[in-house]
Formats: sequence, C-alpha cells, structure tokens
Amino acid sequence: MTHAPAIDPAGSRDLDQAVHIARDGDGYLVHCAIADVAAFVRPGGELDGEAHRRGATLYFPDVRVPLHPPVLSEGAASLLPGQIRPAVLWQIGLAGDGTVRTVAVSRARVRSTAQLDYTGAQAALDGGTLPTAIAALPDVGRARRALARTRHAIDLDLPEQLVEREHGSYTIALRETLPIEKYNAEISLLTGMCAASLMLDARVGILRTVPPPDHGAVNALRRAAHALGINWPHDAHPGDVLAQVDRSDQRQFAFVEHAGALLRGAGYTAFDGAPPEQPLHSGIGAPYAHVTAPLRRLVDRYATEVCIALSGGTSIAEWARAALSALPDEMQQADQRSHAVDRAAVDATEAWLLRDRIGEVFAAVVIDADEHAGTVVLDAPPVRARCDGAGLPVGERINVRLLTASVEQREVRFERAHEVTVTR
Repeated sequence: MTHAPAIDPAGSRDLDQAVHIARDGDGYLVHCAIADVAAFVRPGGELDGEAHRRGATLYFPDVRVPLHPPVLSEGAASLLPGQIRPAVLWQIGLAGDGTVRTVAVSRARVRSTAQLDYTGAQAALDGGTLPTAIAALPDVGRARRALARTRHAIDLDLPEQLVEREHGSYTIALRETLPIEKYNAEISLLTGMCAASLMLDARVGILRTVPPPDHGAVNALRRAAHALGINWPHDAHPGDVLAQVDRSDQRQFAFVEHAGALLRGAGYTAFDGAPPEQPLHSGIGAPYAHVTAPLRRLVDRYATEVCIALSGGTSIAEWARAALSALPDEMQQADQRSHAVDRAAVDATEAWLLRDRIGEVFAAVVIDADEHAGTVVLDAPPVRARCDGAGLPVGERINVRLLTASVEQREVRFERAHEVTVTR
C-alpha cells in the first residue's frame, strides 16, 4: 500500500491520480497511483457499454455529464483522501536529469493522504511547505521540462479561457497555469510516455498521436514571427522558439496563438502487430499514451490494462485487446463532443455578457488576420471573436465596435473602429 497525495482543481471528487516521489541515490523513484476502474467495470456489461457510448466526461459551466456514475467516479473508485482504494501503481525510476531508468506497473491498494488544490499546493511550494511525499516534485518537474526542450516539444502554454460562476451569474475568465500544475502535469506526461514505450516495444497498444507539423504551417509561423519582430534562428525548431516567447507581450502572445496550427490532426492510433508508421505526439516530442485519467476518459482503462500485462509478462486480457481497434473512432467522437461543449459554453457566455452593448467600442488585441477580417481578444471581458476589417495589424491593440452578440446563435462579431473613447 502506497501513501500519496492528489493534486486537483478545487472541489474535484473524481480523483484519478495520486503521486509520491522519493529521492533514490542520485535520482528519484516516482510512484504514480491511478484509479483502477477495471476493478469495478465488468467488460461487456451495461456500465461498460454506456462508457463506450460516452467516451469521456463532459464539462458544462453548471454541471458535469460523467463518463461513469458518480457513485463510482466520485466514490468507490476515486482516490479520495483517507480511503484505501484499488489502484494501478506505476513505479518509475529516474536519473537525476529526469531520464527514465526503470518502469514497473502493477495493481495495488493505495491510501491517498491528502487532496491538494492547485492554489493551495502553489502556496505550499512558495512557502517551502510541500508535503514530504511531493517535496521533490518541483525538481522532477523542472528536470522533465528541460528534457522536453531536448525533444523540441511544442508547448503553447496559453491561458485557459473559462466560464465561471460569479454572483449568481456567469462570466469569462482567463486562467494562467501555475508552476505546480506544470510540474504535476509532467508526472502524467512521464507516465504516458512510459506507457507508450511499453506498448511500442511489445507491438500492441493504443497511442495518443499528433503528426509533426507540415512545412506549410512552419513556414507560415516563420512569416508571422518576422512580421511580429520575433527572433527565429535559421536552425531553431518551432518548439524551441515558443519556449522563449514572453506571453505577457501582446505581439508575442499573438505569435503563440498562430502556433496552434502546428498541432493539428490529433487522434488515437491502435496497433496489434506492426507498430504505427507515425507514433509521435508532436506536442510532447515523443510517443505518448493516455493512461492517467480512467475515471474521465475511456481509452485510459484499456491502455492501462495492456501495460499491466506487458510489465508483468502475462497475456493481455482478451476484453482489452479486442477493443483496441474500435477505440480510435470512439475517442474521436468523444473528443469532438467535448470540444463542441466547451466551445458552445464559451461562445454563448461571451454573447450573453455583451448582449446589451451593441455599438460600444472596446480595446482589443488582434491575434490573427486575413485579407478581410481577423480575430481579436478584448481587454475586458476577455472575449475572443471575429472582427471585420482589412489589414488588421496582428499583435497590435486596436479599437473595435460590437456589431453582433447573439446568444441563440452563439455569435459575437466586431468591426474595426477609430473612436478614441473606449469602454472599460
């Protein structure tokens, strides 16, 4: 039984992961415990069938539509503090520079010692009071992020646009990722990369893949860098340029927005025999698999089951192996639903916030533009919308007049304005 705290958004009850990191000579031993959903879901049963139809948990501003019933995802299977739970335990030995030495995966009984939210964990990090179990997390996180640079990982690291409840209503907010979140995310990435290595070595499994950016996208980003005054050395990879960008600078922020075009074509690739021709997740710069969120994402349960068998030298459960070929389509549909829900919630909220302000003029930053129009982000509220106007200056602040704010159509649209008086 391993003792480990969980770090999650405030108020979370569906806790997939708990972490314990110990110093081990000149390196580290990472214990990453993941909720063992397969211990509760009978293959081929009604619950399993419904999970396949849903694919992933959907998040609305005021409600969640969970992948699994709350009695399971927020109760019996969740790694809640103070409770002993069945889990899949990843034991990963690292060298001091963060490179992987050893990997083992097995089932275990785990007791999570605490549930930390990101704000509280960051305060503990700043104050030097992180729990002993994760005191080494910042060191491991920094080492793994340094390795990401050697892989030329493409990390956009943009603020997250959220719909938040405020004084009985809803508003739009931008949320920056805290350092402790980035370090914690590195543990999930590490685990997923180890899972991918196990599966590729055994020539069976399912990967989360993003193809390398095509030359056209890279060349377009180079042109944007030149136009925005951002230095791009001739032999530098896009990810290395992005790592040097100051996202607080409006022109450089616009550059990062452009870089999103580099990471198109995300999907899942299943294989049983020959490994895939394109196994990479180009955002990470390495092969990668989803295994750390089985309470909220269907594919993780199957990839995990494959890894347990491969690590233990046993046969893969037939129910898991047989499902691999159908999972890419099921997860693609789930991803599309999730994206549609997120976008609809944000678009409707943006329109609702501005519905009574038609004709007003706002300050905004142009983040991209074509011949006839572009996309702008308002200073306040942080609404992102299309703006009519030729020759909009990317990376510059302009005045825009609100033309349309339709909640029913979830549409907001502006035009360029030249008035000096701007709404604050």
